[in-house]
Amino acid sequence: MTTQPITLIDDPLVAARQSTIDLLQSHRHGFSLPQPFYNDERLHAIDMQEIFGQEWLFVGMTCEIPAKGNFISLDIGDNPVIVLRGAEGKVAAFHNVCRHRGSRLCMKEKGKVAKLVCPYHQWTYELDGRLLFAGSDMGDDFDLGEYGLKPVHVRTAGGFIFISLADVPPAFEEFPATLDRYMAPYDMENAKVAVESTLIEETNWKLVIENNRECYHCSGAHPELLNSLMEFDDTEDPRATPAYKALVAKKGADWDAQQVPWKMTRVGLQNRMTRTPLLDGAVSMTADGRQACQKLMGHLQSADMGSLRILHLPNSWNHFMGDHAVVFRVIPLGPQKTMVTTKWLVHKDAIEGIDYDPQAMRMVWDATNDQDRKLAEENQRGINSKAYQPGPYSPTFERGIIDFLDWYKERLLSHLGAQSPQLYAVES
Repeated sequence: MTTQPITLIDDPLVAARQSTIDLLQSHRHGFSLPQPFYNDERLHAIDMQEIFGQEWLFVGMTCEIPAKGNFISLDIGDNPVIVLRGAEGKVAAFHNVCRHRGSRLCMKEKGKVAKLVCPYHQWTYELDGRLLFAGSDMGDDFDLGEYGLKPVHVRTAGGFIFISLADVPPAFEEFPATLDRYMAPYDMENAKVAVESTLIEETNWKLVIENNRECYHCSGAHPELLNSLMEFDDTEDPRATPAYKALVAKKGADWDAQQVPWKMTRVGLQNRMTRTPLLDGAVSMTADGRQACQKLMGHLQSADMGSLRILHLPNSWNHFMGDHAVVFRVIPLGPQKTMVTTKWLVHKDAIEGIDYDPQAMRMVWDATNDQDRKLAEENQRGINSKAYQPGPYSPTFERGIIDFLDWYKERLLSHLGAQSPQLYAVES
């Protein structure tokens, strides 16, 4: 008996991939992207394969899985993933897919298990992915060792958990090392999620990120946020006033004395972190600028820590204050649908109703998230019009968007096997 060769189905996105390359290489720098990048099914599929399927993604915090057997699960497009705490405190990640007939193993978003048991036929896996049990009907020559769960690349740093679905993920060393240093005072293994929310936004994921990367809109849209937060976080920003620069110098001296990192650090265009003061007199992102939690985070000795802002493209931005933190995760659900998850974290020993009021803690960002949702959805509706054409960004107030799109274009072209136009040699 001869075995017939398997014929692979032709990639239905071949033409779309070439069109994507052409559009990116002809894209005018400093302008928004052509319409298909925000609403086309094929471009969304390419984003999921080449950005969310290749890059390092933020998925959660180590404090969410504090003990052996704790897990969180999520879907990255069509790929269900489970992240868990295994033996000796090790964090591991696997494709949440049984090796028998492909059923999802865990259907809950979080929980605790002794073993991973498929609900379909009870195949049972150890927390390190090894198949332990497959029943007695698989035949005498069935080898359990050949059917362990398929692993997913995972890295932890500073209490953050990152995964990559790529066979060979991109280099990922400098940012985790930097994140460990900035996050050391927070001792995130001893934190907990106080409250969380999930918004489904009817807009493309890039519009969610673009909206976050500028505060050009803040004065007209976010009154609650601007009770404590400044519209900029960099003394080089053209909006930075002498008063802001003086405040940075004053607070920076205080933070240096406490040996708490604060200066702007960038790792390429993908990552940036900086601790910036809140409005003078405010110590937390609350309606009145007062502490939201009376027990400070980690080893911090003062509530007046400003906001440590951490960006990780393609899917996370974060604010760490002295009393609590707010972390954000973005997951595309479709070309015009995005899930934004927000989690508020406090010291693990903080007691709800005594040390903090969840409703007071979340009020500012609940309001801001909903305002941003409406802005991004209206942006999407306008982009869908036949009248849309790419428009110019402000080179000062919207610099963050330009940086994001420069990163996005470079990474997408690289994964598609093409070259970024900015990297072309110029001949005299």
